[in-house]
Amino acid sequence: MNGFGKLAVVFLVAVAASAPLRAERIKDLASVQGVRENQLAGYGLVVGLDGTGDQTTQTPFTVQAIISMLGNLGVQVPPGTSLQLKNVAAVMVTAALPPFARAGSRIDVTVSSIGNAKSLRGGTLLMTPLKGADGQVYAVAQGNLAVGGVGAQGGGSSVQVNHLAVGRIAAGATVEREVPMPVGTGEAVYLELHAGDFGTANRVVEAINRSLGPATAQALDARRIQVRAPLARQDRVAFLGRVENLDVTPMQSAAKVIVNSRSGSVVMNQAVTIETVAVAHGNLSVTVSTEPVISQPRPNSAGQTVQTERAQIDIRQEGGALVQLSRGASLAEVVKALNAIGANPQDLIAILQAMKAAGALRAELEII
Repeated sequence: MNGFGKLAVVFLVAVAASAPLRAERIKDLASVQGVRENQLAGYGLVVGLDGTGDQTTQTPFTVQAIISMLGNLGVQVPPGTSLQLKNVAAVMVTAALPPFARAGSRIDVTVSSIGNAKSLRGGTLLMTPLKGADGQVYAVAQGNLAVGGVGAQGGGSSVQVNHLAVGRIAAGATVEREVPMPVGTGEAVYLELHAGDFGTANRVVEAINRSLGPATAQALDARRIQVRAPLARQDRVAFLGRVENLDVTPMQSAAKVIVNSRSGSVVMNQAVTIETVAVAHGNLSVTVSTEPVISQPRPNSAGQTVQTERAQIDIRQEGGALVQLSRGASLAEVVKALNAIGANPQDLIAILQAMKAAGALRAELEII
């Protein structure tokens, strides 16, 4: 079954629609404002490849990087020298600097080819500075790559498993610069909900005030919650630990339907409902085909053999189907009905859009 066959549906629910929502920890619903990762990136070279590196005639930046690196190491390459290297690849190195990372901490890095290297398998990343958005160096990466794929070729044939142009180095970078990350200012610490919702924000405030005392927390809007916390650092850490582990039952999420037009998958949550609606489905297909026709001249007529084409046009209309969906139908009934009329993912997009326009679909429709 592929994306254009029978409707592929994924339900974003783990329980029946009538089951109550489960309580979650505040740390799963919100994060402390200012406590976040910082993205790092750098340009580097991978060496030691087994003839699978960049074709330097097509990637001049690789040659430039090699000459610059050798110059920094005291090796001068004569001007005009043509370098034909097959064991070197230019790469981009990316990493995420976690919150509260200290100098000397180790972080993972991802190494991705930016040239035409066939494989990074077996390569070694040379020392690469990793910079933040401000242009400052926050970490330095180096080490041997681990590539999850494998490939082989010979005799004009090749085989490849997984991706060979991206590798990873576990704990491959050392943090050199720390990012100041104060937790709140003064008495205030702010929590940010991952999804803005007034009802959930109110329940978080109620849970904090019930456990830690009245007026400890107040909601500033649908996403941000202000919490009074101790001024002493050691007390604040213990306080936030208690806050993050409080249980809160979030409000039911808004009704939403997400359709992936490329893969044909459909995701609906349990809040989706429909009004009474009738859906008709039918396809009109037009097929145009051509076939060569050889025209032979008569014997002794001094004519020439010519090739012409004969076109054939076939118009076929499949029988339309009309199905009625009742108000309040469950997701299973909706999917069963759409499958019954033979709706494929492309048809489904048009059907859902029409149902939304008609006011029969009680959900937000998003096509990705």
